[in-house]
Amino acid sequence: MGQPEETVSPPADELRAVGDRIELLLDASSSGGVVARERAEELVRLVADLYGAGLGRVLELMYDLGRLDDQALAALAADDLVSSLLLIHGLHPYDVTTRVENALDSVRPYMATHGGDVELLEVTDEGVVRVRLLGSCDGCASSSVTLSLAVEGAIEAAAPEIVSIEVDTTETDAAKDAGPLISVDSLRSRLGSAKPEATGGAWEPAPLLSELEAGQVGGFTLSGVSLLGCRLGSDLFVFRDHCPRCTASMAGASLERRLGHPVGDGVLRCPACRSHYDVRLAGACLEAEGEHLAPLPLLVRDGVITVAVPAVSQ
Repeated sequence: MGQPEETVSPPADELRAVGDRIELLLDASSSGGVVARERAEELVRLVADLYGAGLGRVLELMYDLGRLDDQALAALAADDLVSSLLLIHGLHPYDVTTRVENALDSVRPYMATHGGDVELLEVTDEGVVRVRLLGSCDGCASSSVTLSLAVEGAIEAAAPEIVSIEVDTTETDAAKDAGPLISVDSLRSRLGSAKPEATGGAWEPAPLLSELEAGQVGGFTLSGVSLLGCRLGSDLFVFRDHCPRCTASMAGASLERRLGHPVGDGVLRCPACRSHYDVRLAGACLEAEGEHLAPLPLLVRDGVITVAVPAVSQ
């Protein structure tokens, strides 16, 4: 018997094109009248329900076999396509609060580089997320913009059913110790309610990042901002193309693994001054405490890798 052919998942842009094609066909069916449109929508709904039932059955079989452990659940939840399908059919292994908490955890390393943090206060049954923003970057326009984009984007990607974000302005003793509240205006109160011009920054698609292989570093420009991307295993990271120690470009930087450190460790070395920056610790410098690269948050949105890019100062 021959070996079974390897199944290769279609690229994210192809999956997005499929969704666009479905919408186009539904719109085209409207030319046949209301009845034709309703029949087309019913067909799509029935097919989706069928595949949803199949996904549910797959999970049941994995559970019965003892294969649906925490590691398997985490892998399913981490895959953008699978996670989206599970959400659509009400099969996602994590509730909305857990997903929001995980989303905020994913941006905390970035926020820490700006002296900021975020505290989740509540997720209501009506789909409202209440957070408290803490930190010492109040008044810094660039920081406020990218912190806002990071928090919003992370929540939106992990929990699309959330309808709004509210910022708590009550300053507790713990908040005072942590620093002043970041300006409430720095966070849009409604997901997607403000245009990029109003905030001074935006999530920009960065498809070139998907082409980076493990251990590879690449430079690119988004909205006039020079950036540096790298991949450690399956994880992608993006930083501003600027070495804080020598102020030179990081173009030509190499990604290295430190001796004695586990697989997955990685440091970027500046080609000019040879300073080293820990990729997984938000670009912290190994030679000078307090110095770090400027990381930017990234997310997969609708199957496309996007980066939160602040406005370029004029």
